[in-house]
Amino acid sequence: MKELKPAILMLIIFTILCGGIYPAVVTGIAQAVFPKQAKGSLITDARGREVGSTLIGQPFSGPKYFWPRPSATPEFGYNPAGSGGSNAGPANPAYLKTVGERIKALRDAGIKGSIPADLVQASASGLDPHISPEAAKVQIPRVARARGMSAGALSRLIAAHTEDRQLGFLGEPRINVLALNLALDTLMP
Repeated sequence: MKELKPAILMLIIFTILCGGIYPAVVTGIAQAVFPKQAKGSLITDARGREVGSTLIGQPFSGPKYFWPRPSATPEFGYNPAGSGGSNAGPANPAYLKTVGERIKALRDAGIKGSIPADLVQASASGLDPHISPEAAKVQIPRVARARGMSAGALSRLIAAHTEDRQLGFLGEPRINVLALNLALDTLMP
């Protein structure tokens, strides 16, 4: 019985400390130092409405938009509660069938030539908001036709939204699809 009282007291103290005070302090510091990131890196449209986050991919399927990477999240695409890849390897028949169906859908949409892997393979999280510049460029003819825009204007928009490697050497150049599509809507609704 004499060990129970200090154990319960320590439980209460550490619950308050680790479950209340510490998270409140860290959240307060984050909101002061990184306010945009602490609030989810939200993106707003031209009217000021929050339409998404720079950190989580969103589905775009209409021909007048650039399409993102496929999502492998369960239940529905780009489900942030179910983040995770399919874990299917390149020899898995179901995976090969899925990739084949994605390639066919892109071909049916008019995409010609080599198809970048990020248009047919989901990322490890299933929520990647970025595509490669190559994945955006192969979509130019489709988007240009659907919007009645010139390929040159779309190429310039892609170039303007291409993010460089982090710190100059980490990762690959990439484009946030939501930001690109919002800019596209602003340029030509």
